Amino acid sequence: MSSLKVFENRKIRTAWNADEEDWYFSIVDVCAVLTNSDDPRTYWKVLKHRLKAEGSELVTNCNQLKMPAEDGKMRLTDVANTRQLLRIIQSIPSPKAEPFKLWLAQVGSERLDEIADPEKAILRGADFYRAKGYSEAWINQRLQTIEMRKELTDEWKARGIETEKEYAILTSEMTKAWSGMSVQQYKALKDLKKENLRDNMTNIELVLNMLAEVTTTAISKNEQPDTFDENKRVAKRGGSVAKNARLNIESEIGQPVVSPLNAKDKGKLTVELPKLPKKD
Repeated sequence: MSSLKVFENRKIRTAWNADEEDWYFSIVDVCAVLTNSDDPRTYWKVLKHRLKAEGSELVTNCNQLKMPAEDGKMRLTDVANTRQLLRIIQSIPSPKAEPFKLWLAQVGSERLDEIADPEKAILRGADFYRAKGYSEAWINQRLQTIEMRKELTDEWKARGIETEKEYAILTSEMTKAWSGMSVQQYKALKDLKKENLRDNMTNIELVLNMLAEVTTTAISKNEQPDTFDENKRVAKRGGSVAKNARLNIESEIGQPVVSPLNAKDKGKLTVELPKLPKKD
């Protein structure tokens, strides 16, 4: 999916990669915006040499995608994902690039602080949710889900799960078991891309997802699966327990629990289910 982003009234061509859940940006367009160069293509060629001289392998790893050119035709152009783009910006000596560099330095400093004192990450996360307008009750619940998720990922790690792809597959299997949708399908329902799915769940969705994770952790600790396929089966079983709870809740309240609501909904930042008339 291709689209345009606007920065300081200048257009930057982008493409969304659903499999990687990441945006790709036209590097030439970014160079044009941040440098005001009359010839951004030449600027990018010079910047490539600078990156190589700095020991960066980014130029080798950059991809090319077909994007609409000025003549309206689809032409190949160098693109960078979010992480690659931030690295490129670090090497652009321009006043317009300075705010990005300062932001990266701030984020890096905060991350180092959180590694030294994990409690700071929790407090910062709570402040972030408050700034977004979430209720205190939702924030407390969300922080509990983070703890439960950590216990699950620690258990998966103990069972030999190593790659991000494996974690993602197990998470999606568990999610599909209780919600009826994979993580990608769930995010599509809520009109999300890079946003965290849990940050856009209703209170009931959070509880059910946490039940699935707690149950999966408990089964795994009890049975100690030692292959990836066995871990997948355990994840599905943990999700099935939450599915039964979901069906019971839906029977009682008379509406689906899995909701398209997300944190962008105006006036619904607490992400709660809409109230229905009471049954006679």
